[in-house]
Amino acid sequence: MLLFVCAVILCAITLLPYSRHRAWWVRCWEFPRLQIATLAIIAASLQLGLFAFDTWVSWFVVVASGAVALIQGWRILPYTGVYPVQAKRAASSAKGLQIRIMVANVLTPNRNAAGLLAQVRAQQPDILVTMESDIWWQQQLSSLEADYPHRLYQPQDNLYGMHVYSKLPWKQAKIAFLVEDDVPSMHFILRLNDSSDMRLHVLHPAPPSPTENASSKPRDAELIQVAKYAQQQQQQHKLPVMVVGDLNDVAWSDSTRLFKKLSGLLDPRVGRGMFNTFHAKYWPLRWPLDHMFYSDHFQLVHMQRLPKFGSDHFPMLLELAFLPSQQHTQEGLMAKAEDHAWAEDTLESSDSP
Repeated sequence: MLLFVCAVILCAITLLPYSRHRAWWVRCWEFPRLQIATLAIIAASLQLGLFAFDTWVSWFVVVASGAVALIQGWRILPYTGVYPVQAKRAASSAKGLQIRIMVANVLTPNRNAAGLLAQVRAQQPDILVTMESDIWWQQQLSSLEADYPHRLYQPQDNLYGMHVYSKLPWKQAKIAFLVEDDVPSMHFILRLNDSSDMRLHVLHPAPPSPTENASSKPRDAELIQVAKYAQQQQQQHKLPVMVVGDLNDVAWSDSTRLFKKLSGLLDPRVGRGMFNTFHAKYWPLRWPLDHMFYSDHFQLVHMQRLPKFGSDHFPMLLELAFLPSQQHTQEGLMAKAEDHAWAEDTLESSDSP
């Protein structure tokens, strides 16, 4: 009977996200898909090991658990090495400007700034993005200012502070509060070289959770707004685009997939692995929350999850080659009419301006 109850629960939390209901207690089940699949396999294996198939309950446990494992496995399959890559790797002979960007959610109460600084000096990113950084973290990172002459600060003590340090100059930089008054985002036009600019968007929307937002509407609305803007920049202004940050959403969720469809941006995780960045302290509870998406003006040189430094997130490092001459040789997800309709419904039902 215990296995039967487990199978029923696994079925319920697998099917709940397909309702597209935005309540936190529904959307939260998009995160642990690998963990749910693992539990389903264990439940089916235990039932098979009992060799008792004399009742419908026994068959239900095996069939339902197997179906759960297949459904969950199908959703996370693109983030394994057996799936075709979406973002091409740059050839070793490719000639083009290379950009290194490092993203780190520092965890505000974490005090191991030396650990992060050591990684920054070892990796030498052209752009460093920190999230959850407050005044204390800004003071600790001040030693970077000599190497990073272009900086934008938004220190906050509500876990949504944000700092960007750049070796690349920018023509425009602004802080925006797209949906919530205390949740910032940053938006840049960076100079790549004498003839090319790039749009960079840095996001950290609040998650749906019992301690944050009861609904995923604010997060989803912010993602949709930026996705639409990213697509516009590519189509109308022919600008390369990159979106990075802790999206408080997993790579395989419906909302992140919608973001990728609307923006047309590439996901370098596809076909390469999950690169789980959260939770750094509890390995059974890990999933990819920190993301780096980019337009097809770039090709991948290197992607790496960096060692933990006291935060509940691992930092991520991405190195790209700017190869506009090879544009249109990579293709992301495509939005359909129903995707645009879902996006508009989300924006209309949210509290976004």
